[in-house]
Amino acid sequence: MEESTKQLAKILGERIRVLRLDMDLSQEQLGERSGLHTNYIGQIERGEKNLTIESLQKISRSLGVPLEQLFHSIDPLYAHSELGQIVAMLSERPVTDLALVLSLIKTVFAWEVEKRN
Repeated sequence: MEESTKQLAKILGERIRVLRLDMDLSQEQLGERSGLHTNYIGQIERGEKNLTIESLQKISRSLGVPLEQLFHSIDPLYAHSELGQIVAMLSERPVTDLALVLSLIKTVFAWEVEKRN
């Protein structure tokens, strides 16, 4: 695998792992839901395997997320921007953390508006 492809596979695998854990699923359960072997799920999550489009679709359906969500903001060029770094950090966190971060951002922005007035 080319280095950029390895990095993409690793990021995508990590995103799948986080979503799976968010749903409180084991690799075995995700494998059963998607019709993919448990070992293959593990290899995907570790970034050791390139996913086929068919396998990716099976996984996204099993996780209940659109394909777009799996790929959102993982372009290597985008990752170098500040926004890209924030998105990358958040994509590795559980959904419950996302709600907390959103609340925190809203509070900080509201405080800044009040401070200016």
